[in-house]
Amino acid sequence: MPDSGCRGQGRRTGDPEGGSKRRDVPGPDWASLLPEVLLRVFQHLPLLDRARASQVCRGWQRAFHLPELWRRFEFELSQPGARATHPELIKQILKRHAGHLQYVSFKVDSSKESAEAACDILSQLVNCSLKTLGLISTARPSFMDLPKSHFVSALTVVFVNSKSLSSLKIDDTPVDDPSLKVLVANNSDTLKLLKMSSCPHVSPAGILCVADQCHGLRELALNYHLLSDELLLALSSEKHVRLEHLRIDVVSENPGQTHFHTLEKSSWDAFIRHSPKVNLVMYFFLYEEEFDPFFRYETPVTHLYFGRSVSKEVLGRVGMTCPRLVELVVCANGLRPLDEELIRIAERCKNLSAIGLGECEVSCSAFVEFVKMCGGRLSQLSIMEEVLIPDQKYSLEQIHWEVSKHLGRVWFPDMMPIW
Repeated sequence: MPDSGCRGQGRRTGDPEGGSKRRDVPGPDWASLLPEVLLRVFQHLPLLDRARASQVCRGWQRAFHLPELWRRFEFELSQPGARATHPELIKQILKRHAGHLQYVSFKVDSSKESAEAACDILSQLVNCSLKTLGLISTARPSFMDLPKSHFVSALTVVFVNSKSLSSLKIDDTPVDDPSLKVLVANNSDTLKLLKMSSCPHVSPAGILCVADQCHGLRELALNYHLLSDELLLALSSEKHVRLEHLRIDVVSENPGQTHFHTLEKSSWDAFIRHSPKVNLVMYFFLYEEEFDPFFRYETPVTHLYFGRSVSKEVLGRVGMTCPRLVELVVCANGLRPLDEELIRIAERCKNLSAIGLGECEVSCSAFVEFVKMCGGRLSQLSIMEEVLIPDQKYSLEQIHWEVSKHLGRVWFPDMMPIW
């Protein structure tokens, strides 16, 4: 094979005097492809196809190792798993391309071995400066099974060596306050996104340290126990950019054993004055008796999800206190119709454009009235047929025509699948 290693073979051509013979007419020289063209082709190939293409010739093998192709990589670690990143490939990446990595994520299963493997890789990323890092657990406990010191040590390696980290997703990990201080010390000018829900070793003071110094932070996700008046005020300071997205998970594992504090209305007011266009997303996984601190005054929530059963009273308070509400999802309510609550939400939540109801009950008349009041702005309307209770005015057969008329498009209730 010649040095280029990619020349085509000769082909038979016609003889101008009537005969035919074989001439050495060179085929296409694939090695002469412009580097930028070859790079663009390789960028659109899955990793396995790239590896196969690299065997065509030496030129393509060199292209396989171009730094631009290794800036973004997802390590998939599972025990066992056909989709897992091969150990030999991991070795090659750490040996030849660690310095090229910029956008890195780790997808691990629930096994401790997978989490340990991820930490082992993290601890070797000493010659790279990441821009984004995501640790994704497809099932618990994963990283939470590791000794905190082991995980923090590996993560700190990245924080110290990355001077321009802009996005960090570390949900369900044993990250702690000291490691967040290292993050801030090295990346305070560049950090824009931080997702750290279900991180039990972080205190309100730890997240406050981030907000106080990372003035470019635009997106934040955390648990409610980390949310404080001081944090809201820090996010509202003149030095801080306007927040675009704030997600709060309000979770109770054991009823009656978790205390949920009350935030001052003035803190929310300051926050929304500073960031008037923020998407405030709240996920509630509470038991009925734990809702008392919430929705007692106007709250600037825009997207509201109830993952467990929620009472009529609480939904009534939502209608009275959430004028910015854009999306509402109710997993379950019980056997008491939500007619009045839905009408109140339609009256007061003028921006509502999406609603989903699970195990609830609503009379057909109230539902039609709700849709009529909201009109065509309801871009998403997901209601199980079992939720709707026929009454004297509408049957289940009639309701889809009425709702479709007010929505301005064809609509049917969702059907429970029959397995």
